[in-house]
Amino acid sequence: MRIFPILLGAGLLAGAALLAACTRSVWPALMPGVMGVLVLAGTLFERVRYQRLQDAPPGSGWSDTGERFVDPDTKSQVAVFFNAASGERRYVKRRGPLA
Repeated sequence: MRIFPILLGAGLLAGAALLAACTRSVWPALMPGVMGVLVLAGTLFERVRYQRLQDAPPGSGWSDTGERFVDPDTKSQVAVFFNAASGERRYVKRRGPLA
């Protein structure tokens, strides 16, 4: 669940801002502020970098790698496709038994 890291990062940033305001110094608030930024940035990076499973295989230029696994989040069978030109991998939901 992504809501927890978002709330944690926002809470760390808010706490850092409050600490800086109360102490009138940036130094005590530096560590919680940096940690809040890292947690939020990591969560947002994950959201952009890791895409959802696709329902249909990609078009031309993509080859099936033969890799198969069960996605732990959706419990769906997944096939892996690879584009040699870009180095990109795509994950597609499969129907039928695992091979």
